[in-house]
Amino acid sequence: MEYRGLNLDPFQVDAIQAINDDRSVLVSAPTGTGKTIIADYIVEKALKEGKEVIYTAPIKALSNQKYRDYTRLYGTEAVGLITGDLVINRDAPLRIMTTEILRNMLLQGEELPHLAYVIVDEIHFLDDPERGTVWEEVLIYLPERVKILGLSATLANIQEFADWLSFVRDEDVHVVIEDTRHVPLSIYLANRDAGICDYARYQSLHKRWTTMATRASKEQAREKRKTTGRRPRSRGRLRLPGSRETKHFELVEMLGRDFQPMLYFAFSRKMTEQFARELARKSPDEGFTTPEESALIKVEVDKFDEEFIKVMTTEQENMYLKGIAFHHAGLHVGLKAFVEGLYERRLIKVLYCTSTFALGINMPARAVIFQALRKFDGRGVIPLTVRQFMQKAGRAGRRGIDDVGYVVIREEFEDFELDQEHIEQYLSGKHERVTSAFNLSYNSVCNLLDRHNGELEEIRKVIERSFLNFSYVQRSRNDEHRVVDMRKSLVDDGWDPDDEEAGSPPKRLLSRAKRYRKMRKAQEADKHRVFNAFVAKVELLQKVGYLDDERAFNAGGGILKNLQIEEIFSTELVLSGMLENLEPALCFAAFCALCNSFSRNVTIKERPSGAKGKLAKDLRKIRFGEVVRECEKATSVDVTFTPEMIPFGVGWYEGRSLNELMLLIDSATDISGDLVSAFRRAKDMASQMKRVYAEDEKMSEKFREIMRTVSRDEVEVVD
Repeated sequence: MEYRGLNLDPFQVDAIQAINDDRSVLVSAPTGTGKTIIADYIVEKALKEGKEVIYTAPIKALSNQKYRDYTRLYGTEAVGLITGDLVINRDAPLRIMTTEILRNMLLQGEELPHLAYVIVDEIHFLDDPERGTVWEEVLIYLPERVKILGLSATLANIQEFADWLSFVRDEDVHVVIEDTRHVPLSIYLANRDAGICDYARYQSLHKRWTTMATRASKEQAREKRKTTGRRPRSRGRLRLPGSRETKHFELVEMLGRDFQPMLYFAFSRKMTEQFARELARKSPDEGFTTPEESALIKVEVDKFDEEFIKVMTTEQENMYLKGIAFHHAGLHVGLKAFVEGLYERRLIKVLYCTSTFALGINMPARAVIFQALRKFDGRGVIPLTVRQFMQKAGRAGRRGIDDVGYVVIREEFEDFELDQEHIEQYLSGKHERVTSAFNLSYNSVCNLLDRHNGELEEIRKVIERSFLNFSYVQRSRNDEHRVVDMRKSLVDDGWDPDDEEAGSPPKRLLSRAKRYRKMRKAQEADKHRVFNAFVAKVELLQKVGYLDDERAFNAGGGILKNLQIEEIFSTELVLSGMLENLEPALCFAAFCALCNSFSRNVTIKERPSGAKGKLAKDLRKIRFGEVVRECEKATSVDVTFTPEMIPFGVGWYEGRSLNELMLLIDSATDISGDLVSAFRRAKDMASQMKRVYAEDEKMSEKFREIMRTVSRDEVEVVD
């Protein structure tokens, strides 16, 4: 079978045939195997048939890329983009949106009469601790007439996931599995002493290094004992005297130009910028580009400078002309799109990037390099999962260009024992199971109560369709066999635990009886665990006065059902009456304070003072009020509150440029993208507030004015 001049692979044909049979399909395949073609087929099919299709993605960068791709194919009239930050052509037959937007549309009961297909890209995001609930809610709430295409990296428990999806959709979801990559990966380890070598060779060199390091350590200990007369304490990991860490540019040099373009994954924004600058300084004058390529880049640089005055520095321009760049979420929105565009045209030869570049974006490389195998997850430094590793490594190997994709892990000998087990897992390719992260937000709780008139049994039916509940029920069924067997063994030994007249168990059976009761209690609890968690949130909302005893909405509940950003804090903000007395600029500034957090290495030069200082003080009272703190404690999720954002919100509302506002910040990295993201989220909060005050024309107009005023420059750019 051919599609768009390509001979389709068997797994692609299988999926397309199921789509033609009007079935929902779940596709599991490694990164870079061509899952997107199946999505493209659905889009084309729907548009030809005059139907609507929604494409959901986990990150805005992927949504924006799909928007650019599809507008090139079908024109701007046929394609819309809705990300919370931006709304373009909302009524288009093909709409690309973040998963949260679709969830909100479904929760608010929006009619979707012509919707035929929903494509859920990166569907395994369902197990993301912060956002996974949204994926489950979308799959639960979508009308059964709408067919789903779920695209995923390789999943260990895909059949369990498909069984749940079939249960939720009340249909037999077709499963397509592809295990083979068209461009196989070759994974290597590297450091300045070993060079670049395969795993077996590295192990051999490490063994030799360990012998040398142990001998050197013992020699150092003997020398110290001679001079001090004391036995030295253990110094932890082995090291060779005079050794130093392998530099990133040494790996780039080892691979050479034949292995470009390269993606170099570093797990901090500061590192991506620092590395790119260092490589640009150490590379030859011409860098890695030909004169012709450099001339093409110069044309794009000049175009960019016309649109974004004083955004690109001379240092960055020189870097780009050499074919070197960095990319991270905090980067200026225009620069992000600029770098992506150059990379797509193969004009960037070495790109230093963070994890966000790995998610779904079609940006393949000849070689992928890992600076490390551990990253900070917000709580501690932990190893990459197999899925996280393969999602990044899978960018290596360009189909139709490369025979092999090269993956290089920077691995110092002294770190190998710590990383060895995880490296072997990556080499085995055995992916982790997808588990549910279902955890209804307070906003979702209110919307469920609203949709079902507070009827708990109706809501129970919805909640019991979650993947989390499905998993608990499956576990309960498995445990049931063990419970039955344990009870039988106790009865055979002369005591029936379910016979009230049997009395206490004899001493010889006491420990087994205790295990039986514990297991039975856990098994029963599993059946209702998710619904009980929902009820606990309802009871908390009743306790703080948002709901009455009959679960009907008081003022707080009616407000909360409209707010999704810092939902409890923003609800308390409305209840306080502050917004009614604030000028529009200060309203927007207050929203900004709830939409961004600065990292510790950022210094803010202008603190809130005067009216801005009073606003910060008033917001702080709400932030640390009883209601916000109690709800925060119940979810164990920290509330976002950054009063330092207030001057930036006022400045943006009053027309100051992003460049001017960046002068108020000292930061080791570019965080202009973070500021723009905060402004966009604050604009979205204004939109939500407009719904809250729908009956108050004066307040509604205030929020409309805020949205009009802040929608300018970078806030309107499709990044």
